Amino acid sequence: MLDGIMTGLTTAVMPFNVMMVVVGCFAGTFIGMLPGLGPISAVALMIPITYGLDPASGIILMAGVYYGAVFGGSTSSILINAPGCASTVASAFDGYPLAQQKQAGKALALAAYSSFTGGTIGALILLFAAPALASVSLSFQSGDYFALMVLGLTAVAAFSGRGQVLKALIMTVFGLMIATVGTDITSGAPRYTFGSIDLIDGISFLLLAMATFALTEVVMTVLKGQHREPEPEMDMKSLGSMKLSREEVKEVAPTIARSSVFGFIVGVLPGAGATIASFLAYGFERNLASAKERLKFGKGALRGLAAPESANNAASTGSFVPLLTLGIPGSGTTAIMLGALIAYGIQPGPRLFVDNPDVFWSVIISMYFGNLVLLILNLPLIPYISRLLVIPRPILIPLILFFSITGVYLVSFNTFDIQMMVFITVAAIFLKLLEFPMAPMLLGFILGGIMEKNLSRALTLSDGSLAFLWERPLTLTIMVLAITMLLLPLFGQLRRRLFAGRGPEVASSEGEG
Repeated sequence: MLDGIMTGLTTAVMPFNVMMVVVGCFAGTFIGMLPGLGPISAVALMIPITYGLDPASGIILMAGVYYGAVFGGSTSSILINAPGCASTVASAFDGYPLAQQKQAGKALALAAYSSFTGGTIGALILLFAAPALASVSLSFQSGDYFALMVLGLTAVAAFSGRGQVLKALIMTVFGLMIATVGTDITSGAPRYTFGSIDLIDGISFLLLAMATFALTEVVMTVLKGQHREPEPEMDMKSLGSMKLSREEVKEVAPTIARSSVFGFIVGVLPGAGATIASFLAYGFERNLASAKERLKFGKGALRGLAAPESANNAASTGSFVPLLTLGIPGSGTTAIMLGALIAYGIQPGPRLFVDNPDVFWSVIISMYFGNLVLLILNLPLIPYISRLLVIPRPILIPLILFFSITGVYLVSFNTFDIQMMVFITVAAIFLKLLEFPMAPMLLGFILGGIMEKNLSRALTLSDGSLAFLWERPLTLTIMVLAITMLLLPLFGQLRRRLFAGRGPEVASSEGEG
């Protein structure tokens, strides 16, 4: 472990990698502040840049963009009640009321301190938790990998809203179908290419990510007419003081500590991510508060802002545990990073700790620097960063379109990819209008190839028998967990329908009593 830490430290402190941390945090903060462009879009926009870097530098850059976007997303939530990303929605509950009370500076400073503490605690836990999970690397076989991928796919319920689990599952299957386009890995024969040479290598991951997130969000903004809305006016003088009193620090310190640990644990769960962590931490803290304190929540409570801000940054760090040690993305953003690792020829999972220790440890070590950089960047620049919120959308939208299309073209220099991207964007817009989530499709696409490869190996080793699913205790345990994860939402729906059906009877019996 000490050798690995030294390897990671040596890689992370290289001047170029330190620059990547700063650039990633800076870009992530700016992109995260802009409403509608969350961490997923931010990381997707960075992928064309990382293709020219070595694996460690590329993943360090994307990691910096990830927690930078989560860090910066709270600014627009607090100032104009327009969350930069889903994980900062809960931050607006008490952050925006504080801004309305001429305490925007204090709210932004508290968000910065909470985010820094949450990210740092998460990185410290990650330093010790990741090696413990990676120590099981030698016990993993192809069947276990296949079971892990199934477990990752069954966590799609986290990407869907209430009552939309079926839609999330449909999109996951759709993603698996797209992953089968190209050359069969076992026989080498082309499949679902429709005679097109351009589809021999399958559909590009970058193409799919940019089409379903960056381009789709831009077009949806235009369709909804939001590009014509007047830009919010920011009065820099109304930010107020950025100082916290000693009593306020004592009030929020236990909340930040609790929410950081809680957020990290939630972030480790495959498919959970920072959004769920922030909402759960907010609700948890509100329930812990006294009856008098609880009345302040939603009206400018400092604890109500500190809890989600600590939790979402700790969860962002925690989501790297399943990504790096098990090969399962902990959120939609780490699903994109999983695809980037695979594009580098690196297989995330239990063997990453052994095969690519420089990548494994440098990402973890860089998180310490990243959180420090974010704090140093954000606190002095809060008044100036806030001006980005008034960038006219007619300027922003063409820039995103240009960068997305150019980025995809520069990877392959093939106009077919641009045509395919437009087609996928149109399909994605149609699906979004029907409220189908995009993240499960991307997850299915990324995990589809890994699933197929490991299933093929496992079937070869077991002479074509599916007995490998229950012969090994580890494989059986993972499959049982996967089935449980798949059935839990269905049981939840059945339970709600059952209670809904009994509701009138219970009410009438109470009335008679």
